[in-house]
Amino acid sequence: MQKRCRCCREEISGEPVLKYFDMPGMAQNFPDEAHLSEDSSIDIELYQCGNCGLIQILSEPVVYFRDVIRASAVSDEMKVFRLEYFKEFVEKYGLAGKKIVEIGCGKGEFLELMAKADVTAYGIEHDSSSVKVCIEHGLCVTEEFMEHAQQKLANAPFDAFFIMNFLEHIPEPNTFLQGIYHNLSKDAIGLIEVPNMDFILENAIFSEFMADHLMYFTEQTLRLLLEKNGFDVLECKAVWHKYCLAAVVKKRPVLNLNGFYERQELIVHSINHFIWENQNEGRKIAVWGAGHQALAVIALSGIKDKIEFVVDSAVFKQNKYTPGTHVFVMEPEELRRQGIGAVLIMAASYSDEVAGIVRKNYQNITIGILRDDGVEVCPL
Repeated sequence: MQKRCRCCREEISGEPVLKYFDMPGMAQNFPDEAHLSEDSSIDIELYQCGNCGLIQILSEPVVYFRDVIRASAVSDEMKVFRLEYFKEFVEKYGLAGKKIVEIGCGKGEFLELMAKADVTAYGIEHDSSSVKVCIEHGLCVTEEFMEHAQQKLANAPFDAFFIMNFLEHIPEPNTFLQGIYHNLSKDAIGLIEVPNMDFILENAIFSEFMADHLMYFTEQTLRLLLEKNGFDVLECKAVWHKYCLAAVVKKRPVLNLNGFYERQELIVHSINHFIWENQNEGRKIAVWGAGHQALAVIALSGIKDKIEFVVDSAVFKQNKYTPGTHVFVMEPEELRRQGIGAVLIMAASYSDEVAGIVRKNYQNITIGILRDDGVEVCPL
């Protein structure tokens, strides 16, 4: 039995929060008379992670956990509910005509309904016999299971996905969800439905726990798992007589930080222009400021060999070298002693205060202040 949380991977210790003895070892694959001797009961232990709060079974999954088996799909009431719910989902999130995939589609019970909601529907399913049934019904389904985070699905990328009461069966939900994430287009939408642990707790449904379900999600823990794996939760609500939790998610985009490179190029050009102009005038140049931003700018602008030294008023930095670039750090009075003709101030919010100190105490020094958009040359 593993001892780490299926969601946050923190070690789980202590006693189970609930333990049932002599329980069915599975909820499917009923034995016939010839195989009764092979069937045995098990003990079910539920643990709650002390870190993220997820309630879970830590034992190995049932052998058929990759295969979707749905008895509820035969219900006429369920079919009516699902079709209406899928149509609302497609309309609300602008998915008409888009590609949507069901992860774990079984025999296509729900995929057929989703296909009627004006989308281009695909499915993946592990069980080969179920895939065969789907294809016979004219559904576009491939025999796959999300085993790896970088796995590439047929027909990907998809504009949307849905998982109907299957996530709770998955022993490695992070890998499973990350794999889905990597098969989605930008801004893709998802619908994930799981049994509602909030409702189970509220009504003390003691008979709900079984070996097939490895995780029991409250709204809080479902949100946490989904957000942890790259999805922003747009809504989460109880559906189907409150027995299920339905979360709608959006693929969280990877931040585009190219603007940092553009700003860096602007700043570096401005700094080097300031240095070039003052060197042409025969001035020796120093930098005032050894804070973390100044250290980064010195490194990224490549000016370490173009300046004489760095000045900083912090005594503990003086007579030492800047990390990485190895420029000597000196006290402010060295500006006078070393005959510095230009100083580039990189002191962030203190820059104007430093400029005032230079004007007052060190006459005839050209002052440049590094601003957000480049170097501002101050009048003498």
